[in-house]
Amino acid sequence: MKYLLQIDFPHNGPFGKEMSVAMADLAKDIATEEGLEFKIWTENEASKEAGGIYVFNNLEDANRYLDKHTKRLQSFGYDNINSKIFNINEELSVLSKAGFLKI
Repeated sequence: MKYLLQIDFPHNGPFGKEMSVAMADLAKDIATEEGLEFKIWTENEASKEAGGIYVFNNLEDANRYLDKHTKRLQSFGYDNINSKIFNINEELSVLSKAGFLKI
């Protein structure tokens, strides 16, 4: 079973290309996380929010990463961090074009 971790938080910028440049090293570090299949970076400049959608191949690594990343975000000065972990229904997800899932 795979697990989806959703994290979002208030963010005043940067956004877009500036965010890509500023966060490139962090993205490379996140890519090395144990159990991580991938991360989708999210941002909404209009509502001043950022975050990510992560897919992990086990619940233990999803929870471990959530704890680690929450502490990291807090050390960067972020608060009001929202997070949820969901089980992914892989069979239905594949039927609705989630081809990246391998069941």
